[in-house]
Amino acid sequence: MAGYLKHMNKTLTQIYDARVAADALRSDAAQRAVLPLLERVRKDVERAPEPKKSGFFGMFGKKTPPPVKGLYLWGGVGRGKSMLMDLFCEAVEAPKRRVHFHAFMQEVQNDIEIARRSRVEDAIKPVAERIAGELRLLCFDEMQITDIADAMIVGRLFELLFEAGVVVVTTSNRVPDDLYKDGLNRQLFVPFIGILRANLEVHEIASETDYRQNRLSGKAVYFHPADKVARENMDALWQSLTDGAQGEPLRVTVKGREVVLPQFHNGVGRASFWELCGATLGPGDYLAVAEKIRVLMLDGIPRLDSSNFNEAKRFVTLIDALYEAKVKLVASAADQPEQLYMEGTGSFEFERTASRLREMQAADWGPEIV
Repeated sequence: MAGYLKHMNKTLTQIYDARVAADALRSDAAQRAVLPLLERVRKDVERAPEPKKSGFFGMFGKKTPPPVKGLYLWGGVGRGKSMLMDLFCEAVEAPKRRVHFHAFMQEVQNDIEIARRSRVEDAIKPVAERIAGELRLLCFDEMQITDIADAMIVGRLFELLFEAGVVVVTTSNRVPDDLYKDGLNRQLFVPFIGILRANLEVHEIASETDYRQNRLSGKAVYFHPADKVARENMDALWQSLTDGAQGEPLRVTVKGREVVLPQFHNGVGRASFWELCGATLGPGDYLAVAEKIRVLMLDGIPRLDSSNFNEAKRFVTLIDALYEAKVKLVASAADQPEQLYMEGTGSFEFERTASRLREMQAADWGPEIV
């Protein structure tokens, strides 16, 4: 509420310009063009009457006030989409939630599974009821559909949410028509694209500047030893890459197992060595994580030997998965790569991992986000 009161008499454009004047932002014409669109959604959400509470599903069969049209903001990485979403979401005075789309869909799948156990006819309805009962506005980071389970759910779920008056503002790296592109049974997913276009204004942010492109350029991405200074450097890079966001856990389900990155925001994940390599995870788990992130920040890689042989094997597997997926690695470790695994079974094979760790430190290695 305090953030809202601070901005209640200012438009989003005025807030943006004030941050530019304070050197907190660099003015960008493509970003400024989005602000009136977000301001329109903000005003419409705040002015819209609360949905009637006399039976949630009764609303679906009754005429309600004209729905508020949300916004689908898409464009390449590093164009400022997340920053604009932060600015917008902070300023809106309405029951709201900001969440990464993948994390949201994992919650939804879990809730649907719980509903199915109660043998309800349509397990998606009670999930939509809960969401619409709590929120007027959903702000998503990075809408993307890569999982067939998500693809089969989203059409029905969002149809119910939109009919209940929930407003959606989302960012994505893809135009709606390219969501779940080449996915299994995509023809069953296509109606969802129509639902999005009917309920969200689609706008491309086409800035010529990638504001993240050089955030790691010329900077160290491997810190040793893993001491207080290394931690401070890792924290500083996290702040830079996520625009100061704390992040939230990313949960990836693989064949019934759940792999958790404790911190995740806008394509950047962070975990300790023991959280990823101390757990009984395998190649499929690490590949699934690598598909969801662009940068992994890994804290506290220890010296490796026969005493932690299993963890060392998982670390090798993790690095292979990141390497093949071209995920950028930022890490703190007990020593430089060649000195991490000096003796014991597997030390010879580790030479390839050490070589890859060196290669992954190169400024031109990795995805566009850096």
